[in-house]
Amino acid sequence: MLITFLLLFTMFFLLIATNMPVAIALGISSLVVLIINDLATLNLFITASFGASDSFPLIAIPLFILAGEIMSKGGIAKRLVLFAEKLVGSFTGGLGIITVIASFIFAAISGSGPATVAAIGGIMLPYMINRGYAKPYAASIVASSGSMGPIIPPSILFILFGVISGVSIGGLFIAGIIPGILIGIALIIVNYIICKKEGYVGGEKSSFKEMLKAFYDAKFALLAPIIVLGGIYGGIFTPTEAAVIAVFYSLIISLLVHKEIGLKDIPDIFMRTSAVSGGVLILVGAAAFFGRVLSLEQIPQYLSELLSGISTNPIVILLIINVFLLLVGMVMETIAALMIFVPLLLPIVVNLGVDPMHFGIIVCINLTLGLLTPPMGVNVFIASRMAGISFEKTFKYLVPIFIALLIVLLIVTLFPQISLFLPTLLR
Repeated sequence: MLITFLLLFTMFFLLIATNMPVAIALGISSLVVLIINDLATLNLFITASFGASDSFPLIAIPLFILAGEIMSKGGIAKRLVLFAEKLVGSFTGGLGIITVIASFIFAAISGSGPATVAAIGGIMLPYMINRGYAKPYAASIVASSGSMGPIIPPSILFILFGVISGVSIGGLFIAGIIPGILIGIALIIVNYIICKKEGYVGGEKSSFKEMLKAFYDAKFALLAPIIVLGGIYGGIFTPTEAAVIAVFYSLIISLLVHKEIGLKDIPDIFMRTSAVSGGVLILVGAAAFFGRVLSLEQIPQYLSELLSGISTNPIVILLIINVFLLLVGMVMETIAALMIFVPLLLPIVVNLGVDPMHFGIIVCINLTLGLLTPPMGVNVFIASRMAGISFEKTFKYLVPIFIALLIVLLIVTLFPQISLFLPTLLR
């Protein structure tokens, strides 16, 4: 069993090192192990891959991605930024706070970290740089604010975790609210400290009338997460149905109200969405096949025995898993890591009495931090490219931000009620 485990993961990471797409690397490494162990069957690949992709909740993923694309192009993200500016633009580091708040609200629509970085960063990066903010810091705060995307509901990672684990997706959405707010607060505190040191003062204070006008202009943008999340929590529609509502809402507002896109822009938006969501769903199918091979080889049971030999204290095991997932997030794409390691780790922590919903929040925060760490660091790559600087120049500011987010992760790990309080209250 140990030899099979080492062979499977060694081959997978070697293939990844050759820049092979993750989905193909998963499929090849799984097939090789099956052939060596004389278990090869094409039916297993087909049934596992198709069965994982043929899921009603998964439909929400391309739909939320589509809604985020439409809102980004249709002026909704821009109005969120202008509203946040009138609220907090006069504070020390006000543009950083605006970035965090606007990202928080946009994340409650798109559910994606990279999408949030692209949408808010496209507006805030030029604005911050023109106001004298150093490019590395501007890129760092934009990238780290995007890390709220996979935690603030509706989250694509929560949808996938719910599909894998059988945990209520709506429950995960509710459980992510307080951890997401803690991440936002941590970012605002670090932003204030850095900006105070660097001398990034705020702008002129807005009048109450200006705030009201900005609120009025952003009313449709602010209404979107209320409709989507309120409908889910109120039991009016499922997360998948909420994604459909989000798409229609964003289309109506962008086409007919803001009029910042036209019918000619729709094909390009759909093509961009198809490219992103198609890659996600191919990965889901390949990861399901990989997971089936793990089960056949009884690797989850082996890992469970291995960790049980270290400790039976759930806190100790969760801390070990945190370190492991932080390392995984550095070298593996977030969704791929979720699909591969949740089936392995979930049975272990459940046997120790850990609530699977709490574990889902821990996993998603861990893997979200991988969006900020090299060599993957997708959020940082997007933000630094948009700012016109190299990835390495952001490290000076990313380190204190990352430490603050690690503290949030530790707090969420040690105090399960932070995640479970709202689901329990609303149950």
